[in-house]
Amino acid sequence: MSVTVVVPAYNEERTIGAVVEAARAAGPLVREVIVVDDGSTDDTAARAQLTGARVLRLPFNTGKARALSAGVREASEETLVLLDGDLLGLRPEHLYRLAVPVLKGEAHMTVGVFRHGRPLTDLAQFLAPQLSGQRALSRALFLRAVSASGPGFALELALNAYAQRHGLVIRRVALEGVSHVTKEEKRGFWPGLQARMQMYRDLWRGPD
Repeated sequence: MSVTVVVPAYNEERTIGAVVEAARAAGPLVREVIVVDDGSTDDTAARAQLTGARVLRLPFNTGKARALSAGVREASEETLVLLDGDLLGLRPEHLYRLAVPVLKGEAHMTVGVFRHGRPLTDLAQFLAPQLSGQRALSRALFLRAVSASGPGFALELALNAYAQRHGLVIRRVALEGVSHVTKEEKRGFWPGLQARMQMYRDLWRGPD
């Protein structure tokens, strides 16, 4: 049993190589790694390709949901592991923790929650674990959830809502030592903080 790893990435040249390397190091579990370069203006695509990913380049920035959808439609395996492109501390065992419950039929979807990584990202996931982008699920489930969502949806919330609406089993798994680059680090303090507040507003608003 194997999976396709799909990683949406926008200007993640600093971290995308390590994410791809960790995924590919998961041995026979991972059949392929697809990085969707979502209109990046840096070397994201080149770094991903250099470390062995299959790169799908979008001509302009479309947003995470559309970028992931493009990658999922190219996946060769029915079971997917979705990862963010800005992860720090990712190890091969983390992919097994995400994928195995789905592959064994113990859960329809897993959601990875950071533990003992960076304090700020640990806190953010403690407050809103349902926003985590680290997941495993079937390709069919992903496409059904996206199809059932309206325009402008927040992807993670759409997946959660679909699973809950249909009585599917969601399992949270701890990703020890994993964190990511914060929005404040990427964009500067005030723009990053505004993006973080928008993320929490999306949480309370729910999918369209």
